[in-house]
Amino acid sequence: MKTNINLWWILTAFFGVVAVVYVVWNIIAHPQLPVFNRIEWVGSVALVFVTAMGAMIAFYTSRVEKAQGGVLPEDSLTADIDDGDPEMGEFSPWSWWPLVLAGSAAVAFIGLAVGEFMIPIGFAIFVVAIVGWVYEYYRGYFAR
Repeated sequence: MKTNINLWWILTAFFGVVAVVYVVWNIIAHPQLPVFNRIEWVGSVALVFVTAMGAMIAFYTSRVEKAQGGVLPEDSLTADIDDGDPEMGEFSPWSWWPLVLAGSAAVAFIGLAVGEFMIPIGFAIFVVAIVGWVYEYYRGYFAR
């Protein structure tokens, strides 16, 4: 976790320096314009926001690291793989429904480009996929 925190602070500093260099470079590159128009605002604001987002992530991860009250198993050099293995839930590695769900999203997004008539078809496939995925344990070979 400490490594992640340090990496985010380094990225924040990097993007801060890049934002300052970008603004100064634009001011120097356009001496014929007034100062307000010399700055390329879209890139400057985007770099400032990237800097702010990096700082927020670095601050958040440092607060999480402080709140957890110890070293996580993935940060300890003497930990085994099983030490940090929590119960993540029940998953179906044999299920085809996520593939059908992704196909329904693909049909709907292709409908945005090709023709709007495909969007309801993608939504209908989506409803079938969600119902099938939710109820796959209630019917057939894996019923409970």
